[in-house]
Amino acid sequence: EVPSALAARAEKLHAEGKPFKVTLFSGASTGDSCDGALARAQAVSLRMPYQSNASLRKSINSGEIKYIDAHLGKMGYLVRTGALPAPTVAIVEVSAILSDGRVCLSTSGGNSVTYLEMAPKIILELNTRLGDAFMGIHDVALPELPPHAKPLPIYGAGDRVGAEFVKIDPNKVIAVVETSRLDEVNPFVEPDEVSTNIGERILDFICFEERKGRLPKGLAFQSGVGKVANAVLSAMSDDARLGQIDLYTEVIQEAVFPLLKKGKLGVASGTALTLSENAQKEFVENSAEWKKHLVLRQQEVSNSPDVIRRVGVISMNTALEADIFGNVNSSLVSGSAMMNGIGGAADFARNCYLGIFLTPSVAKNGAISSIVPYVSHVDQTDHDTMVFVTEQGLADLRGLPAEKRARLIIENCAHPDYREPLTDFLDYSLKH
Repeated sequence: EVPSALAARAEKLHAEGKPFKVTLFSGASTGDSCDGALARAQAVSLRMPYQSNASLRKSINSGEIKYIDAHLGKMGYLVRTGALPAPTVAIVEVSAILSDGRVCLSTSGGNSVTYLEMAPKIILELNTRLGDAFMGIHDVALPELPPHAKPLPIYGAGDRVGAEFVKIDPNKVIAVVETSRLDEVNPFVEPDEVSTNIGERILDFICFEERKGRLPKGLAFQSGVGKVANAVLSAMSDDARLGQIDLYTEVIQEAVFPLLKKGKLGVASGTALTLSENAQKEFVENSAEWKKHLVLRQQEVSNSPDVIRRVGVISMNTALEADIFGNVNSSLVSGSAMMNGIGGAADFARNCYLGIFLTPSVAKNGAISSIVPYVSHVDQTDHDTMVFVTEQGLADLRGLPAEKRARLIIENCAHPDYREPLTDFLDYSLKH
């Protein structure tokens, strides 16, 4: 409600010839009533750290809005340490307000606790539609700041170390705005043939590694956002080889519902629950049982390198493009046009037990190869990538020198139409 009102105010002031723009910090992406409405109203001067809105993306790429693309796990830390200015107003949706000044967050943890602590003014949006659906889901804790910071004792996806509610200073609350809106999330898209193929290849590989004794059972899974990532989770729900699984991830997507319904989900830990409108309604109806399997954390915890390493995570993230030497571009189309941002992929890829990057081998109906000689922009270097998967095949790059990595990626992951020119490039580069 508040961002939409801010956008309307900006349009009115602009019509009167008066300036009005805000700097917008978030956890990650927001709905169209925030990112989209404010961008179309020309009301944003600077945005950080991640977005996925078409209107905002257009303004970023035109230069109208300045954008800082940042690792999501670092955003709250930068604000808490003063490297970034504290927000002047924190606008946070809650599902309940208690009489003693505590609040229950709603569908995300994000950086809410940091913003509520650091901002001198707070606006709470109380979502009356949610009822008690999110009571007990949140684990409110932040890592200690150095020096001599003690580790958070999280050893498994379901471990809790904090409180269920956030204690705020009631004197900072300047407004409580009621809302009954659902989150604005794109409808769930059923996996297509390519995505399903990629998902099955990943599960075949994981089961093979377990049989060989190279992959211990009981590791948690992390899944990035998007159609291909959803396909992997959907494949898990149908795979008889997999027993009950845990997720230690950033965004908990709608694809966990089949796992829940089939009794295959132990615990899903993340920083946000992103569901389509129908799925949100279904969750509220079944929350008494389903929320026993969910933990929502602050982003500094969900993306903590320390915790990711200790839990032991099989990380699966989507690449825009990957090159034959193992570098990944996950943020900039053609190296210059921002898509969404780096997000939390690097938080997990650098610190996971096993890291997998997945992408269809071609884009634009085959006109563009997703496997290229050199990526146009580097988000994850070859030092942090382990396994590449396309619908063509899988390349396990661990322990391989550069040339062997390149030939394996070309042979197993590139589309047949592009294998010859990629091989020609590699052979030429080795000679020159």
